[in-house]
Amino acid sequence: MKLIIEADGGSRGNPGISGAGAVVIDEASGKVLREISEAVGIATNNVAEYTALVLALQAAYEIDPGASVLVRMDSKLVVEQMSGRWKIKHPDMQSLGAQVQKLIAGKDVEFTWIPREQNTLADALANKAMDFSPEPTAAAAEFNLSEPSSIRAPRPSVNVATTLILVRHGRTALTESRKISGGTGENPDLSPLGQQDARQVAEELSLVGSSGNFGFLAKPAAIIHSPVARALQTAQAIGKRLSLPLVADADLSEIGFGDWDGLTNEEVFTGFEEQYNAWRGSFEVAPPNGESLKDFDARIRRSFNQILETYEGQTVVVVAHVMPIRALLRIANDSSVAGFWRPNIGPASISIVRYFGNEAAEVICMNSTAHLSS
Repeated sequence: MKLIIEADGGSRGNPGISGAGAVVIDEASGKVLREISEAVGIATNNVAEYTALVLALQAAYEIDPGASVLVRMDSKLVVEQMSGRWKIKHPDMQSLGAQVQKLIAGKDVEFTWIPREQNTLADALANKAMDFSPEPTAAAAEFNLSEPSSIRAPRPSVNVATTLILVRHGRTALTESRKISGGTGENPDLSPLGQQDARQVAEELSLVGSSGNFGFLAKPAAIIHSPVARALQTAQAIGKRLSLPLVADADLSEIGFGDWDGLTNEEVFTGFEEQYNAWRGSFEVAPPNGESLKDFDARIRRSFNQILETYEGQTVVVVAHVMPIRALLRIANDSSVAGFWRPNIGPASISIVRYFGNEAAEVICMNSTAHLSS
């Protein structure tokens, strides 16, 4: 199949409110197979142009993974850089250029420049995205799309950040009765309140990439979840609202509490006082028939590395439990063992981290619960 991509991007302020527009056309029939109009957030014109190209290529290869593609753009910069005639010097362009190169590796792709008046369809779609873009929130004011936002942070060699939206599951009967609930115990379903939690967090995540508190981030591309019932059910609510596929990962299951599962903290202290005191603060001591932090950390890091490899440069929703989320935040904060218990992670809370491979990270928010009504 031969497909034609026409792509364009714009920015009102440069940097300012920006949008990406593109069409994917069947060369044989001239039929427009896909229209793309997406807000990019606060960015430059060049970032918007590259974003439009990335979105259009993704759409083209969804239609036909083996298609031959002709890219037509009125951005001479993008066309010349992607054709290999100009070097990419700006960090923002380097990260997006790397995404394009990854998409087209081994593919039949040709880039050609066209005058602006021949790119009216894509231009209109880019303007449509900007017309419906909300004013930027305060959170976006100092956000850097391509590298850590802090000027003190060393620049990582990894060009593309992978954003993980970490969501704890909604409430269960055990949550509401303040009982320990691990990955290998009773496995309760969401309670009625937990189902409400799931719907509310799903609604908040539907705004990511377009409006709301996290409108400046890229839209999620997938949902990865623990297979434990409460996490699966929360992920299903999010997947239904966002129309995204679900990917189960057993390594994201809650830590195993063994014989303590289903007990309150007071019951554990009363019935297992010596073991409880040895377990508190320990990296290697496990509950009776349970899992140590050392073993738990190994599987979370295995999951983390797999996510980075599979979804490099994308935004991914990860639906899990208190301890997996704490473990991923611990990696981001480069913290000691104490990082396993210091963050408070409430039911259906949202924590967001950008990871630049294993080199650097940026915590955007932690334990956000403003979207919950109760």
